[in-house]
Amino acid sequence: MTHKEKWLAFAPAGLLAIGLGTCLVQWASDKKRRRESTAEWVSAGTAALLVLNAGISLFGRGVVEKVKHDLRHQIPEPDYGNIGRL
Repeated sequence: MTHKEKWLAFAPAGLLAIGLGTCLVQWASDKKRRRESTAEWVSAGTAALLVLNAGISLFGRGVVEKVKHDLRHQIPEPDYGNIGRL
């Protein structure tokens, strides 16, 4: 896989997982608010945080692949620092 393909796979997957994780965190907090058993809302919250952190990790990997892609395909800019003054 090229860096661009990885970037285009990881970034959207990370955003989806972040969105799902935040929804699941709210779902787990609602379980606590409704006074459901401690084991139930703690396990739901743990799973929600796992999904949220996985999403952050996937999105971060997408950013890394984007930077690698940009560095590999960067057009060198001319060095104007060596041009003599008029």
